[in-house]
Amino acid sequence: MGRAVTNDSPLPPPGSPTPAPNDPSPQPPVQPEAPAPADRGPAGQTQHARYAPWPYTRLDVAAARAAGHRGHPVRQFVLNTRSRCNLACTYCYVYEMADQGWRGQPPAMTPATVARAAQRIAEHAAAHDLPRVDLVLHGGEPLLTSPARLAEPVDAVRTALAAAAPRARLTATVQTNGTLLTRGRLAALAAAGIGVGVSLDGGLPAHNTRRVDHTGRPGFGAAARGLRLLARHPQSYAGVLCVVDLDQDPVETYESLLAFAPPSIGLLLPLGNWSDPPPGHHPGRTPYADWLLAVFERWWHDGVRRTRIRLFEEIIALLLGLPTATETLGLTPAATAVIETDGSIEQADSLKSAYEGAAATGMTVDTHSFDEFLDHPGFAARQLGRDALAAGCRACELVEVCGGGHYPHRYRAGEGFRQPSVYCADLQSLIRHIAAAVQHAARHVTGAPTHNPAPTHGPAHTPSHPPAVAS
Repeated sequence: MGRAVTNDSPLPPPGSPTPAPNDPSPQPPVQPEAPAPADRGPAGQTQHARYAPWPYTRLDVAAARAAGHRGHPVRQFVLNTRSRCNLACTYCYVYEMADQGWRGQPPAMTPATVARAAQRIAEHAAAHDLPRVDLVLHGGEPLLTSPARLAEPVDAVRTALAAAAPRARLTATVQTNGTLLTRGRLAALAAAGIGVGVSLDGGLPAHNTRRVDHTGRPGFGAAARGLRLLARHPQSYAGVLCVVDLDQDPVETYESLLAFAPPSIGLLLPLGNWSDPPPGHHPGRTPYADWLLAVFERWWHDGVRRTRIRLFEEIIALLLGLPTATETLGLTPAATAVIETDGSIEQADSLKSAYEGAAATGMTVDTHSFDEFLDHPGFAARQLGRDALAAGCRACELVEVCGGGHYPHRYRAGEGFRQPSVYCADLQSLIRHIAAAVQHAARHVTGAPTHNPAPTHGPAHTPSHPPAVAS
């Protein structure tokens, strides 16, 4: 029925503080189109060059560094502790989309790999004097282990940080499909200070027909039981991630999720791009903005704030010039590295929706440091801010809020990641509507005219390359 993402954008741990503002000091301009040999650096560069000339043949990282554009340290480390899952969701980006690299991964991360990853993380934290490190246990399904062993990766990182970077505070979260949550597992996670985020497509069975096990049986019942247990542990409850599904009623989806008392809801756009458009995409239409705005209106005008909705709060923060930790909007540099079960260091899992090997770097925790990862062209490109964007995006009046949209959504086969987002029109509509709501609220509170944080009429620009095929 279309493409989507289940476990992207892991939820932050409960009570995570607002991130510090980015370093405001000016950066020298980058020359992103400087030619660079396609085969230099890590293995797999030829594959990258074929599918994504930007950034792999057009971004000269060495020249950018020489010009003074420094890398930003990794702050969130995703450990894919399991490469297999007990569910077989029909739209999962790990198993059902372009990249099938999971087939060659060990089913589980070994203790030796965990220990080496922990050392590399602590080494990086010490080198950059990080005050905080965020660790996410991911998969696959990370709860495919006994309660007694759930906390082992977190304990390993915590121990390594204590020795090498004692100033760094560790926050830890596990992102799960919820079906394996039990009292025992929740007790073990709580004892280790590990927050729990759950991926779900809505709060009713009808919303979750694509979330099935390997025999085709629905997984919603088990996930609902797990969420009800989790709601009894609010100190551990990070929230729920839910992919936008145009076939479902938006307000019903939102309100059904409230039955599980989530402290936060992450509403995610399906992982589509220009070569593989999301369901319902059509030039000139904004079905995803319409869906999201129905939820926004219900949430914004509710007399009681029953949950946080990350997407809306991030847009509001960006409109007001406040710092955010998201990589899906705004111009915040990417700060996430993924470690696979075999110890490979990869870019964000969401890139797996683009092409086979799109997240690969050719690096491993045995042979490379995370400082070396900073100079990988795929990762460096995600730290360039405006310089990584298409010309129309750089000139757009909404660029500080939109930031060109989520990086995987910009992909076009044979060109790479320097297009406007495939959701460009939706993002414009969504941001302008929320800006108008914020402006109206400010006027109501102060009784005085207020500068509109973003124009509320007329498009800023249209995508320079409309999709060849709309689904």
